[in-house]
Amino acid sequence: MSLTVLVDYDSGNLHSACKAFQRMAAEAGAGEVLVSARPEDVARADRIVLPGDGAFPACRQALGDIGGLAEAIVEAVERRGRPFLGICVGMQMMADRGLEHAVTPGFGWIGGDVVRIVPGVAGLKVPHMGWNDLVLTGTHPVLDGIATGDHAYFVHSFHLAVTRPDERLAHADHGGVVTAVVARDTMVGTQFHPEKSQATGLRLIANFLRWRP
Repeated sequence: MSLTVLVDYDSGNLHSACKAFQRMAAEAGAGEVLVSARPEDVARADRIVLPGDGAFPACRQALGDIGGLAEAIVEAVERRGRPFLGICVGMQMMADRGLEHAVTPGFGWIGGDVVRIVPGVAGLKVPHMGWNDLVLTGTHPVLDGIATGDHAYFVHSFHLAVTRPDERLAHADHGGVVTAVVARDTMVGTQFHPEKSQATGLRLIANFLRWRP
């Protein structure tokens, strides 16, 4: 039976994410969904989900504080090619660096830095919070059935400014381009919360659970 592990490192409420992944796994016949902080569970996972809420440095520190956990993720993704989904700050940690409060190294999987959103239109607030339309600029199996204009739910003040435009598959407009989806090889990340994004988010979760890169 296929195993999807949602990594628990005390940096976000995993309840809604777990429920959404369990629901779509049941509908898709995609096996078991497990919430775990154990490196050994990450090591045996068929796919890995890294959520994250809060500040980049705090999340990166919390992940590193659990002995062997970050190393298990790197081993599974880089060396064994396990499908990986980063959500919100989990997606931001795929970048080279985060520049929130301090310069903090990421995993270096997606070229670019995580920088503060600076809207180019007066009156737009940061954080970028609430529903926004996706603008798709690339194709990917995880985006099957999702189109430009579909809504997703965002809560963030920083985003991943990519150095390779082809690694950004979707963005939102918040007084300028705000990265929404990135991908490379067996890795994909969403700045928005799929578990809070109703039909669009559930479709993306189901696609990820079926994805066989």
